[in-house]
Amino acid sequence: MAQEQVWEREYQNSKLVTKDDRPQNDTLDFFKYLKRQKGVTLSGQRVLDLGCGTGRNTNYLALEGATVTGIEISSTALLLAATRAKELNLIGAGIESNIDYIKGNIGALLEFENGEFDLIIDVTSSNSLSENEREIYIQEAHRVLKSGGNFFVKTLCKDGDHNAKNLIKLSPGPETDTYVMPEIGLTERVWSKEDFIAYYSHFFVIEKLEKKTNYSRFNGRSYKRNFWLAYMSKR
Repeated sequence: MAQEQVWEREYQNSKLVTKDDRPQNDTLDFFKYLKRQKGVTLSGQRVLDLGCGTGRNTNYLALEGATVTGIEISSTALLLAATRAKELNLIGAGIESNIDYIKGNIGALLEFENGEFDLIIDVTSSNSLSENEREIYIQEAHRVLKSGGNFFVKTLCKDGDHNAKNLIKLSPGPETDTYVMPEIGLTERVWSKEDFIAYYSHFFVIEKLEKKTNYSRFNGRSYKRNFWLAYMSKR
């Protein structure tokens, strides 16, 4: 599929993603929130990492004692993730592993049981789904998360983001509030606050929604971008 080809090219010759080994501070802050506000520690949690990339979050969670499944569409990214996991002694001969990497599309039906996971994370992964894929994504996330389970989403914010609005104007995508990233051909969706709440609140309780400005690197340059950080739980 087109999306898989784009991500393969990106991980083979990166213009957008980084290959950092540690989670972003925004993700670490969510883990701190779970511990401080809800008494939830990572150890023993069953976690699903949607769009796990090179495993920066998946491997970290496994090191913290969680049982983690990472789903990723790019074979190259999965190879990098597994290589790093071996270096960390998380997988390998004679090791009882608490980590599992699966090749797959997060906008397709998932082969997991209902309520199988305590925690799901989506760190800027669902941005590139089509509307049809996104409907499957959110229904499946709701299905495989246990009642009261936690869901962290970091996604692109349209509000106050001049780069996003410029991209929509100059390189519009095929669906509402989408654009096609120049040079790499990746279609991304950006969200207004109103649209984000309307979409996710059908399935999840939004406990905290914060707009955060970060700098994203593309083709060696830094661009100011806005993101939504959503702390949610299953209804």
